[in-house]
Amino acid sequence: MEKQLHLNLLPPRPPMAGGFQSSSKMKMGPGRKRDFSPLSWSQYFETMEYVEVENENGKDISFTTACVCLKKKVYCSGAHGPVLLLLHGGGHSALSWAVFTAVIFSRINCRVVAMDLRAHGDTKVKNPDDLSADTMAKDIGKVVEVLYGENPPPIMVIGHSMGGAIAVHTAAANHIPSLLGLCVIDVVEGTAMDALNSMQNFLRSRPKTFKSLENAIEWSVKSGQIRNMESARVSMGGQVKKCEESPSRRPAVSNNIEGIIEEEEEVGEELEEESNKKRMKEDDQEIKKESIFTWRVELSNTEKYWDGWFRGLSALFLTCPVPKLLLLAGVDRLDKDLTIGQMQGKFQLQVLPQCGHAVHEDAPEKVADALATFMVRHKFTDFKEGYLC
Repeated sequence: MEKQLHLNLLPPRPPMAGGFQSSSKMKMGPGRKRDFSPLSWSQYFETMEYVEVENENGKDISFTTACVCLKKKVYCSGAHGPVLLLLHGGGHSALSWAVFTAVIFSRINCRVVAMDLRAHGDTKVKNPDDLSADTMAKDIGKVVEVLYGENPPPIMVIGHSMGGAIAVHTAAANHIPSLLGLCVIDVVEGTAMDALNSMQNFLRSRPKTFKSLENAIEWSVKSGQIRNMESARVSMGGQVKKCEESPSRRPAVSNNIEGIIEEEEEVGEELEEESNKKRMKEDDQEIKKESIFTWRVELSNTEKYWDGWFRGLSALFLTCPVPKLLLLAGVDRLDKDLTIGQMQGKFQLQVLPQCGHAVHEDAPEKVADALATFMVRHKFTDFKEGYLC
């Protein structure tokens, strides 16, 4: 399987009143057109490479990992600082961590490895339909083993949403022997289990296609899925892909954006036929300037694994024998087990208000500050020289 990192399973919270609150990049002057053009991963990560791992039946996974370390020799023994292993949410990819990576790397001495989870991003695997918590947790351990051998450096695992659940399962199963700590972002068992009942409706409400990558980026921002324009411009490329169908077989494209794009579901047969003929004629006359994009991951097909990702997660999180940090977008997401555990001092809780579900994308500076402070307090690393905390 080839892996890169991105994804969100829980639905995004609606935008805050008054617009997007968490990024100054969203503040545009009157009449100024927003730039929805995609940004390259290379502006945030130093290298990207494929990592091949094997299972009992031979070669199984080829992960794509985007990495940053103090030196460009990403996997050399001379690198400095602990490794931050970043696991994205459902449907996303490693690129969802791009802006956060740039920020955290400016705060503390560390290395960063972001990977596309099984069946996400550019990951390729023999059995992409197996998204069980156990299988994905084993994937993480295998990637770490291939990257670092028998003596891996200290590793801090950080996961968002589905990736947070997989981080907990990975830590609980001791797949990373050099585990330093665990950070879970905006996922708790109680809220996640409650949200599963409405998940299919949420997924059906999303556009099925976009007329371009720029169109997908625009939808992600205006729908509130990602409230940070810069992050949306780099991360949406990991969520969508070009359709492979021929132009005559392509589905209707979502191109009407007013807050949230609405799909063209009711089009008359004559109008549809005329539109198809016109599109085919344009294809014959010139190279098509726009390509239709669709989601890389059909999340609705992963429903059978949702329960396994989240059920028992709170108890599993509390039993992990390493320092733990839980970052939430709101206190209302804390369930009973975690409330008791937090009162008993079993983990550190920090609430980051005015964020959507994609907390690390909406407010990368706040997440980086919380994580940097946590790691320095536990003496996992030091602040970079010259950084004023």
